[in-house]
Amino acid sequence: MKKASPKIQRRPVHGVFLLNKPLGISSNAALQKVRWLYRAQKAGHTGALDPLASGLLPICLGEATKFSHFLLDSTKRYQTTVFLGHSTTTGDVEGDVLLEATVPALTEASIREVLAQFIGDIQQVPPMYSALKKEGRPLYELARQGIEIEREARPITIYDIDLLSFTENSITLDITCSKGTYIRVLGEDIAKALGSFGHLTYLHRIKTGHFDLIPSYTIEYLESLTEVEREALLLPVYAPVDHFLKVQAPEGRAEFFSRGMESNIEHEAEAQVLVFDGERCLGLAEITDRKRLVPKRVLNLES
Repeated sequence: MKKASPKIQRRPVHGVFLLNKPLGISSNAALQKVRWLYRAQKAGHTGALDPLASGLLPICLGEATKFSHFLLDSTKRYQTTVFLGHSTTTGDVEGDVLLEATVPALTEASIREVLAQFIGDIQQVPPMYSALKKEGRPLYELARQGIEIEREARPITIYDIDLLSFTENSITLDITCSKGTYIRVLGEDIAKALGSFGHLTYLHRIKTGHFDLIPSYTIEYLESLTEVEREALLLPVYAPVDHFLKVQAPEGRAEFFSRGMESNIEHEAEAQVLVFDGERCLGLAEITDRKRLVPKRVLNLES
């Protein structure tokens, strides 16, 4: 009888790792691998990438998960290639061919003219192959059964689209967009505006919020390091909101803040501030117009 592997001993570890997710695995599989390598008790990612997408996937460990939603809601930047001539059921190379059309002669000027139409606040219909839910079921489950339901268009913002290169049947773009943007759908819509159909053959995220991709931060690189060396790569727990105003807890009130208790503070009103006791981050708070420091997210870095 095969002997069972010893159970990994989880430990409290806190911080943010800027993973360069590889192709071929889900965001959750990448998350679990990083969590296993750090032996972290708790972990979460900050915006899923499809298995056929690669690039920046910030992993929040321990108490950093309390700030992960700020990255979920943040601006993202991608590089992507749209192959023209036919669309697919999934909007990428995984799907079956759906619609076909010839590709008009492309010029840099004609492509840039079309791209300009998509910059700004636009409406986008989410794809069936998405994790959005209908009556508790993910849309992709329905799509795999051949079921298509009506989806309402949602507002998104495309901040910038730059044309990196093009061939007679493909365009490669650099896109900066708001949360909730489906690059597959954007690629399909751009292809239609060019007079054809299209699907993604490449998708690579290079920026999330204020974090830039570090290409060397791969799973293989993490595996090559000792546990101490891995910890040295972690950004501080508060890294997702490092741009927030930082204030010191009033003298003698750090422990009270950590218990979730309010304090008086000589500071102008501020919706969101990071509160410190010396170099130690205590958490996130609001300063009211009555100069009260109100804890919103208290960190517990001891466990």
